[in-house]
Amino acid sequence: MFGSKKEPHISKEELALYENAKRRITQKKRLVAHVVIFVIGAIFLIVANQLLGIGKELTFYGYNWFVYAISLWLFLLLYHLISVFITNRFMGKNWEDEQTAILISKQKARIEELSKQIKAEHPLPSIETKKGQTVTVIAAADENNAIGKDNQLIWHLSEDLKRFKSLTNGHHIIMGRKTFESFPKPLPNRTHIVISRQRDYKVPSSVIVVNNLHDALDAAKNDDRPYIIGGGEIYQQAMEFADVIELTKVHHHFENADTYFPEIDTDVWKIVNNQKFEIDDQHDYPYSFITYKRK
Repeated sequence: MFGSKKEPHISKEELALYENAKRRITQKKRLVAHVVIFVIGAIFLIVANQLLGIGKELTFYGYNWFVYAISLWLFLLLYHLISVFITNRFMGKNWEDEQTAILISKQKARIEELSKQIKAEHPLPSIETKKGQTVTVIAAADENNAIGKDNQLIWHLSEDLKRFKSLTNGHHIIMGRKTFESFPKPLPNRTHIVISRQRDYKVPSSVIVVNNLHDALDAAKNDDRPYIIGGGEIYQQAMEFADVIELTKVHHHFENADTYFPEIDTDVWKIVNNQKFEIDDQHDYPYSFITYKRK
């Protein structure tokens, strides 16, 4: 009740608008000051020349020098006026943001076009799973589908770790290089298959290294239920052929994540099991264990 007053949260967008408004106010104040100084200065030059006779004999092409001085100053004032009210309007921050958005959009379209062209010219081998084999994707994601930051989980849920251990125990686990490097050491009683494009990637002798997901599944062909455990790019590739998704949904929105789980298409996947758990002494967030199967 008598605690310290909570500071209002200002988003980056709101802060940018605030800073832009401050800058515009400063520009307009300087313009007003320029107008005032110009009027006073012009009057001073006229009085100095016409009443006090300063430089009265100094003329250029039939006009007194103060006429040129006032004209030059007026030109500078008009330039200042145009800069604040016209140039800034068409080439100010909003204009810059619009142009940036247009360029980003064009770059994305170009990247997509090049990606399609590369796939058409160099298609990846189709991934086929062994008959009777159930390829399972296992992951934990928050309400925004965030799964981690800096190659680490953002949360700690002990029951999720226990479930992961229980499900994957005795099976092949397929992962990207960064996911493997997030482990202090290989997990016991599981066969690790690491996907890496690095040549001569050094791993313990018990770990299998392959170059792509196709080879990873081939290496796990004798396992009736291999698990794909991350990261984001590997998950994205696996969604096209996986049979089951074991997802821990953390019911919270975490900020600053840099890795995300793919959107689950409900036209392709159906929920066959959903267990929800509330906050308790060992868990700071509510969560659910959800099992999806391909329709």
